[in-house]
Amino acid sequence: MTTATGAPARGPAPEVFRIFLRLGLSSFGGPLAHLGYFRSEFVERRRWLDDHAYADLVALCQFLPGPASSQVGIALGLLRAGWRGAFAAWLGFTLPSAVLLVGFALLLRGSGVSPGAAWLHGLEVVAVAVVAQALWGMGRSLCPDLPRAGIALVAAALALRWPGAATQAAALGLGGLAGSVLKTATALPPPPFASSLRTRGGVILLALYALLLFVLPLLARQADSQALRLFDAFYRAGALVFGGGHVVLPLLQAQTVAPGWVSNDVFLAGYGAAQAVPGPLFTFAAYLGAVSAPAPNGIAGAALALVAIFLPAFLLVGGALPLWQRVRGHPFMQRALLGINASVVGVLLAAFVDPVWITAMHGPADLLLAAAAFALLVLARAPPWAVVVGCAGAAMVLG
Repeated sequence: MTTATGAPARGPAPEVFRIFLRLGLSSFGGPLAHLGYFRSEFVERRRWLDDHAYADLVALCQFLPGPASSQVGIALGLLRAGWRGAFAAWLGFTLPSAVLLVGFALLLRGSGVSPGAAWLHGLEVVAVAVVAQALWGMGRSLCPDLPRAGIALVAAALALRWPGAATQAAALGLGGLAGSVLKTATALPPPPFASSLRTRGGVILLALYALLLFVLPLLARQADSQALRLFDAFYRAGALVFGGGHVVLPLLQAQTVAPGWVSNDVFLAGYGAAQAVPGPLFTFAAYLGAVSAPAPNGIAGAALALVAIFLPAFLLVGGALPLWQRVRGHPFMQRALLGINASVVGVLLAAFVDPVWITAMHGPADLLLAAAAFALLVLARAPPWAVVVGCAGAAMVLG
């Protein structure tokens, strides 16, 4: 539901928590699939915002370091119910996978989840349908004419040819430049973000983000505190990685395995388990905090690592949103955003091809299962969580 200005209507934080908790329990498939689940829930079903507003949020979070899908969720909660809503959205979306991974860490005697498990492959297949649904809807809304469809295709080609976060950011920038040059007749809808955020507060949050990035390593070197060293390591991992998701894994390995806090075997076992849980991959930090040595570890170490790796996302989203709102009001930027939004579709299209499609599609049975899931989502408007459960069960039967 939206206001007359197109902004998300205000709502209580418990409502935000319940919605994101359900998403946290059912959103399998990685960051791109998460964006598809979010669009299905907040653009199509609840109409908190429209496709242009949603694409704006996705574009902003693609430009920021950190976990893009979690940052979009934090932004949605922030715009819906203020800072309590931002925390509720993060907690709801993050809690299920964090609890599961900490439980696995505390019961490490098992061998984890086999990557070849049939039900797990079913979750990969349903991610194809979820992302395809998002692309179908966003493409019709954000690329309705030939110039913007061309921008999307060029962005997809660039992202496929040179994979990586830097190429994605460059594709969005080039899309914005193309949008401003082409000067399409379509006007951008009114600013969709009506919030209490102020530019001064945004600048303070961005300054705090940079200050912690500079001060924490100094304090960690001087103080004889493993808790501070742990917090610093995970804060830097969340603050410096672009692309999120799997991109953070080499940095986490360097931060935890190299100093001897976690063995490589234990690290890889946790990574395997992280593939089998819903929600953001950044919750892998909770597992690493739980198994690290020396103390703090266990639940305390997991909580410390989890807060540290997501803290930069809160500071960056809260700092960037008010600045983004001001920039968005300029005519040049409004034209550029039409191109940026088209580029978002292209970047998502590239990620849909590789890795989503390439990873999940292994034969005709997978294609039929994905097509059935897509039909249930688009034609029958079945709830995504039910499609997820159904595909996992069907894959077990077929497997």
